[in-house]
Amino acid sequence: MASPFPGVDPFLESQHYWQDFHATFVNYWREAVSDALPDHYEARLDERVQIVGLDAREDRVILPDVSVVQKGDSDKVRGQAQDGGLATVEAVTLELPVMGEVRETLIEILHRPERSLVTVLELLSPTNKTNPGRGQYLSKRMELFTQPVHMVEVDLLLGGERLPMRRPLPAGDFYAIVSRAERRRTGQVYAWTVRDKLPALPVPLLKPDRDVLVDLGAVFATAYERGKFGRSIDYKAELAMPLEEGKTRWAQERARAAFRGRP
Repeated sequence: MASPFPGVDPFLESQHYWQDFHATFVNYWREAVSDALPDHYEARLDERVQIVGLDAREDRVILPDVSVVQKGDSDKVRGQAQDGGLATVEAVTLELPVMGEVRETLIEILHRPERSLVTVLELLSPTNKTNPGRGQYLSKRMELFTQPVHMVEVDLLLGGERLPMRRPLPAGDFYAIVSRAERRRTGQVYAWTVRDKLPALPVPLLKPDRDVLVDLGAVFATAYERGKFGRSIDYKAELAMPLEEGKTRWAQERARAAFRGRP
């Protein structure tokens, strides 16, 4: 079953399927890149571990609500009052900040046979776009910028903060940024909307080798279909994402029209 959208399906993010989709997309992105690379390169998966608050994770762990403390509960602290009676203080149960690990997959392009790092490909996740995970991601990003390594970052999420640039990003809902090691002060920015197809994106290599082009639209379609997301997403539900009103209405009408006969 194909997605009802020509490009990015915003319901993946709205209904919290992004963590699963992220891993699926990166896997097929690596396959597409590998097929396009010359023989003296290889594309390998790597993993980054980030420590974030669990309530900042896309797949949030649901903790109990604040408890209602009734008289007679054991959550009372008793002490001696000045008049000789017992003073009772009722405790209220609150959530504590809990930290957890988030593991994210990325793609590294290596030059053979020495296997030196040439290019890093990143698909942003919600933890990359909200603190504290955003701060950790930006620190790793700056470390890469000090090295002779190309970087390709793809942001298919509507929520969270965008990557920092010296000038405002062009109008769009989704972005890709290609930062070349030899031109670090500038980057190629690709922008498109929820109504558009995903672009074919250049992946820079070592000179004199030319960029290879990878069709992100084909990667997205494969990840969506192989992950069977069309079986799980409720396209009759409201789209709760930060989109302009006209785009939200268009997206909901398109989804409901495509799945009108679905139970």
